[in-house]
Amino acid sequence: MGTMGKAMKVGVLALLLLPATACGKSGTGTGTGSGSGNLSGKTVQLIVGVKDDPFYITMTCGAQAEAQKEGVKFSANGSAQWDVSQQRPIIDSVAATKPAGLLISPVDTDALTPDLKQLQDGGTKVVLVDTTVSDSSIGVSRISSDNEAGGKTAADALAKQMGDKGSAIVISVKPGVSTTDARIKGFQDQIKAAHPNITLLPVQYDNDDPAKAAQIVQSTVAAHPDLAGVFADNVKTAEGVAAGVNQAGKKGAIKISAFDAGPTQVQDLKNGTVQVLIAQDPAAIGVQGVQQAVAAIQGKPVQASIGTTLVAITSDNMNDPNVSKYFYKGSC
Repeated sequence: MGTMGKAMKVGVLALLLLPATACGKSGTGTGTGSGSGNLSGKTVQLIVGVKDDPFYITMTCGAQAEAQKEGVKFSANGSAQWDVSQQRPIIDSVAATKPAGLLISPVDTDALTPDLKQLQDGGTKVVLVDTTVSDSSIGVSRISSDNEAGGKTAADALAKQMGDKGSAIVISVKPGVSTTDARIKGFQDQIKAAHPNITLLPVQYDNDDPAKAAQIVQSTVAAHPDLAGVFADNVKTAEGVAAGVNQAGKKGAIKISAFDAGPTQVQDLKNGTVQVLIAQDPAAIGVQGVQQAVAAIQGKPVQASIGTTLVAITSDNMNDPNVSKYFYKGSC
């Protein structure tokens, strides 16, 4: 673990430089049509991907605090599962209230575009937070981590833990999600390019269900006795993967590199079930989402694209206040 800690300190520094790079590439411009500087009575709403996910709870806390600071009304909602059929009615309900601004984490890159376009055409300033859609005309601003870079960092960290040998598998939520698709790409590309002695197994999907993720781990262990590493690319998946490794009696033998840093994940890191967490900064995504929505409402320039911080966390650095501040919240 000591060698891993030294390596990851470099990783943390590199990842902390990502926001400046992303913002440097961002375009600016109003892209908002007419706006009013008066925020009196204006409402900004947030629709998250899954309402009980610690990532989105932390984002909501940040957005709520910033909305209060900006002097706009705020409310948040989200579905119980990562599902288009559950998120669409929420979008329709919000559209009926005609909010001045909407922050949203769309659960699909294409399926919800017509709904968001209709809402945007009706005058609501839409900001895409965390996830995006393929249609570049949707959203006055897009705010997210550099997920592909995070996937690459997860690959290097996991390969080191695995001793650069054995089989590895990626377990993810479902295809067609902008963030997790990028993480998978980054992970797979880096393993193929830098760790050729590791055998990549086909990606499997759990529909954001921890129980299914645990089942996938156990069935993969049975089919591939040389399984040595798992990349779990979101909160719910990581919880299930850790449980599955424990249930298979493989704690410590199968290494886990996981995206996000929810309370359960942090506990799994403390007890040695998980070796590396790639934490995002969802609170900052929420804060900046509200800032960009307010700017658009007021007719001021906005940043078209904003990148936020990623931090690699291990047992060696998790007690550092500069690192532990990125742990996610279970409530505001």
